Amino acid sequence: MKSTVGTLVWRVCLGALLVCGIGLLPWFSHTDPALTVLKARSADRDPTPEVLADIRAQLGLDEGPLRLLGEWLGGLPRGDAGRSWISGAEVMPGVFQALGVSLLLMAVALVVAGCTAALLCARTLRTGAPRRTVGSASAVLAALPEFLTASVLATVVGVQLGWLPALGWYGPQWTVLPALALGLPAGAVLGRLLDDLLPGAFAEPWALAAAARGLPRRSIARKALRRCLPGLLPNLGLFVVGLTGGSVAVEQIFDIPGLGRTTLQAALAQDLPVLQAGTLALVLLAAVTTGATRLAARRLVGPALRDGSLSSLHRPQPPVGRILPFVYGTALFAVIALGLPRDPLALDTTARLQPPSPSHPFGTDALGRDMLARIAHGALDTLALALAISAAALLTGVVLGLLPRLSGPLVDTVNAVPPVLVALLVAAAWGSGPLTPALAVTAVAWAPLAAHTSALLRQERATLHLTATRALGAGPWYVLRHELLPAVLPPVTRHALLRLPGVALALASLGFLGLGAQPPSPEWGLLLAENQPYAERAPWSVLAPAAVLALLGALAVAAAGGIRRPRLRTAAAKATRQPSPAPELMASR
Repeated sequence: MKSTVGTLVWRVCLGALLVCGIGLLPWFSHTDPALTVLKARSADRDPTPEVLADIRAQLGLDEGPLRLLGEWLGGLPRGDAGRSWISGAEVMPGVFQALGVSLLLMAVALVVAGCTAALLCARTLRTGAPRRTVGSASAVLAALPEFLTASVLATVVGVQLGWLPALGWYGPQWTVLPALALGLPAGAVLGRLLDDLLPGAFAEPWALAAAARGLPRRSIARKALRRCLPGLLPNLGLFVVGLTGGSVAVEQIFDIPGLGRTTLQAALAQDLPVLQAGTLALVLLAAVTTGATRLAARRLVGPALRDGSLSSLHRPQPPVGRILPFVYGTALFAVIALGLPRDPLALDTTARLQPPSPSHPFGTDALGRDMLARIAHGALDTLALALAISAAALLTGVVLGLLPRLSGPLVDTVNAVPPVLVALLVAAAWGSGPLTPALAVTAVAWAPLAAHTSALLRQERATLHLTATRALGAGPWYVLRHELLPAVLPPVTRHALLRLPGVALALASLGFLGLGAQPPSPEWGLLLAENQPYAERAPWSVLAPAAVLALLGALAVAAAGGIRRPRLRTAAAKATRQPSPAPELMASR
């Protein structure tokens, strides 16, 4: 009980600190809020001292940030989040409307993600055997840039074919294209994580006994799926919050008045009441989602989690083929090696938007610059940053995941803040620059890994062999080094490698929104943003960097496939290989 109250207090303090910190954003950035508000209201009006003084008087800026923050917090118990500094309208109705739009879009995107994950896991669910080859399909889908997918769907399906509406938000049919853009990458990540757990469930004694007695394979697959869901639910909860508030680029492309876009516009205009209310809504959504996923996980596992009668899902698996990582790595290295000798900044206006040719294997962009050269030189920065961020996120996620009472509320709070807003906060505190996206992505990239570590650790601590190891006199450090970490590190490391393209995509997304590298830098996100207007006329200008991103994703998944858990060598592990209860028995004890 005390731990629950302490966790709740810690969660409330973190949420309050985040909202209050956002309320001080203009003062952190050392900018005049009156000038920013004037530009948002009327860009053509001259910022004379009289006009700025009148805006300060209207908003009460001369009273200081603490007074404004106190008045805003004082109105929340009455359901009053103030009025927008830009439009003068009440904040709460607009935020609720934007939240409703984002929740509907998130729900449809989750349906797409579920279908995608089911397709990726269909073979394992049908056979119960682990993969001997890497999942290239999941790698390509996970590496798809959401904003590029959204642009292609809007242009091809919405405009050229006319099958579905491309812009606006007027009914259910307007949700299909943006949900596809959001759900396909999310489903690829979830499907890969689930496919990593399923072979362990099918190898448990209850599943083997059920198969020997002739139970239908479909029934065993359903029980195995239920057995794996508790380890997947924390990441599913993170996706719920992330798809609600983090789909800024997709909402921008499809002109969707969602919460992510509303929050971004408020942050750019320094409309603090709207920005604080939107952030508070995301924090509350994260808290509710976390509570729901934890309750669902406990209901699915049942008393077996408390009784220590589970068996580990992370068993030694046969090695996957090693030819594909070599092929993918060689292809990526060849692209970089062939492009580095070329000049990425050389202009040739007579060769604008040229298709691929022997002189320009990847074609040229709108200024006649060689795309192969720009991709290769951009890879140095993008890949180096993505690898460094992924390594830091893995280390931070594992360390904090071992302390779930500390990291649980912190994960929820961090995940509630879209990376775009984090980038704006970083830019306000340290200034804008090429490292701003890296700092912003690093600040949030560890959260899914910490949640995954905590979920796996919770189930691993309830296994039979760990109970026996403790009974034989093993101390906490021995259990951590020889039992828990060997069981948790391989799947979390595979998860980190699977998210490596996502880290590169997050950097690219911030560059696409103008918060990253600036022209003429060949950074991949900037390449996609610069060439997006020419996607219909010169598709190679966006397909080339997108294909290299997909190749990076395939390489990451192939490398992750070679990370396997070592075989347990302890006597307790061998002595306690007893049948674990079937999922239906775990819930009915």
